[in-house]
Amino acid sequence: MVGSRVVGASGRAVRRLAQPLWRGVRTLARHADVALGLLALLTFIVTWSTMSITHDVPMSLRPVLALCVALPVVLLRRTPFVAWAVAAGTSLLWWAVVPAFFDSPMPWPVTQFLVLLATIVAVGLWSPWREIPVVVIATGVLLAAAMPDDLKPWALGQALVMGVALLVRWLVISRRQIAVQQDEVETERARRAVVEERSRIARELHDVVAHHMSMIVVQAQSAPLRHSLSDPQVVGEFAAIEGSARQALTEVRSVLGVLRDERGPVETAPLPDLGQLPSLVKASKAAGMPLTSRLRLDAGKVPPGTALVLYRVAQESLANAARHAPGAAVELTLEEDSGWARLMVRNSPPPAPALANGAGVRVDGRGAGAGREPEGDDDGGGNGIPGMFERVRAVGGTFEAEPVGDGFVVIATVPLTGRPQVAGLG
Repeated sequence: MVGSRVVGASGRAVRRLAQPLWRGVRTLARHADVALGLLALLTFIVTWSTMSITHDVPMSLRPVLALCVALPVVLLRRTPFVAWAVAAGTSLLWWAVVPAFFDSPMPWPVTQFLVLLATIVAVGLWSPWREIPVVVIATGVLLAAAMPDDLKPWALGQALVMGVALLVRWLVISRRQIAVQQDEVETERARRAVVEERSRIARELHDVVAHHMSMIVVQAQSAPLRHSLSDPQVVGEFAAIEGSARQALTEVRSVLGVLRDERGPVETAPLPDLGQLPSLVKASKAAGMPLTSRLRLDAGKVPPGTALVLYRVAQESLANAARHAPGAAVELTLEEDSGWARLMVRNSPPPAPALANGAGVRVDGRGAGAGREPEGDDDGGGNGIPGMFERVRAVGGTFEAEPVGDGFVVIATVPLTGRPQVAGLG
């Protein structure tokens, strides 16, 4: 029991000592230049302090030769071929100029030989392929000429070192290619998931919405004939319902086409602009809304994102007015003011007959954004105001929605300069 406690305590002590060392190694691994600088400093110190053991070097030349030995270490990662050239030139200098003692195993210090091998490895890992044969042949010739007989096999050994470096390089490249392929597979899988979801949405729209809209068109067409209606006003009302249903069916079909197109993103869906605002006003009037409009803004001056925002605000405001204040007079104004577009939708209190026909619904005239209070659990409140506010703010505009007297007004002011992004606003 005592022995196990001692072993456990010693293991914890070793782990506590190893943790700072491991953190230091990881930090150096993330900063390769710092690690190479420290390694070059260590090489410089070792070479300077040990070269007198194997070579007869004057004291004044020792720091210079030690610096020549350590310099390639700093250049390993940045310029491997230059580092090898410096190391090979330094080796040639040691062999030709600096005399070695009789018992020295090689014509240069051991640190110089290790640096030369390190530069060979660096060239194999990072240099262009055309530089590798040059390094292998030149180093082989140098080692074969300078090494003693028992070390001449290093002329072949350095080629084996280069082969190991190339193998590591190939493994790294293979791992990167595998990682890229995995990313492509994941991307394709995600794309297929999006396509399947879009196809499911398209099926739902086709089976439910498009089917019901088609039935509304057929019923509106056949109602005057089925009920023998001859009143022009009634026939016109059914024609207006048919036109609105046809327009909605056309928009649904266009969205279906985008959803079923695997190549096109959702953002390529057809988006309305201010050129369709007169059609929206005409359809609202055909639906029986007492609407007056003043459109005094050239649609060509409005950027696409801003035009989409103005159209959506007008569409939502008119829909809220029709829903919450039926029979109320609605005024829609769109005009330009000093580089800004100003859209105002204002509705007045509905006439007395509209209140009488409310069937238990009190209408306070705030149809552009807030609204009616039915007898049920509906808590009233605005319909679509947060969405309109977010749309206007996204293009750098200001938005107001508030009661005015017994009515309600929505005002959106957006800049006409700039090209705001359309994605996410549709």
